[in-house]
Amino acid sequence: MPTLPHYRIYAIKYAERIGRRSEVFLGGDPHDLPMAMDYFIWAVVDPAGERAWAVDTGFSAADAAKRQRIHLRSAAEGLALIGLDAAALHDVVITHLHYDHAGGFADFPAARFHLQDDEMAFATGRCMTEPAIAHAFEADHVAAMVHRVFERRVAFHDGDGALAPGLTLHRVGGHTKGLQIVRVHTAKGWMVLASDAAHYYENLTDRRPFWIIYNVEEYLAALDTALALASEPEMVIPGHDPLVFERFPPAADDLSGIVHRLA
Repeated sequence: MPTLPHYRIYAIKYAERIGRRSEVFLGGDPHDLPMAMDYFIWAVVDPAGERAWAVDTGFSAADAAKRQRIHLRSAAEGLALIGLDAAALHDVVITHLHYDHAGGFADFPAARFHLQDDEMAFATGRCMTEPAIAHAFEADHVAAMVHRVFERRVAFHDGDGALAPGLTLHRVGGHTKGLQIVRVHTAKGWMVLASDAAHYYENLTDRRPFWIIYNVEEYLAALDTALALASEPEMVIPGHDPLVFERFPPAADDLSGIVHRLA
């Protein structure tokens, strides 16, 4: 078999907030203490540095103000810190269409967006008439993705798919109907960018779902899938946990707390 590439992976923090534990876990939490939430996008870079993929696009300063989040930088500004030009990237994975993962699409004018069939159907279907489901989506973001469809700039996936050797997508659902996670081959082995299949390491270790959820059974199965796809449990990267930056080193001395290298 041919040797798979060893990709580099970066986590880029673009926003933050302080919530409470009771707001994080399905069913609440008996210890209602403050709990930080970091907002990331990710970059996957091939060994030669000739091709890169962004995973998710973050949200804008206007979105942050609307939802009372602290916006630190745009996706384009974050990617530029590691020498990547968002405007030149050809492929962006959208793990799901929640506002904090699909709101920065304008930073990627040349990109093709990789999205699950189920996610587009979910975000444009009758479920969006229910505020309890629709609150984590922004109609403008979803409509913008529909426009990208008509521009032939959306690559739809129905389940698992490959972007390149050693770089694959896996539909898991749970948090949303069409949530997908990203499996990446690295020098350390297989790493999984779980996005919101697990917001925090605690979701993984304690099997306690995040409170925004489409299907509890699928959510728990998604945790198992992410763990099975990774070489080690520690190589499943949750989507919002500040501990990620404690467990992995900064990409450079001046990027501590901003961009950390996962592999």
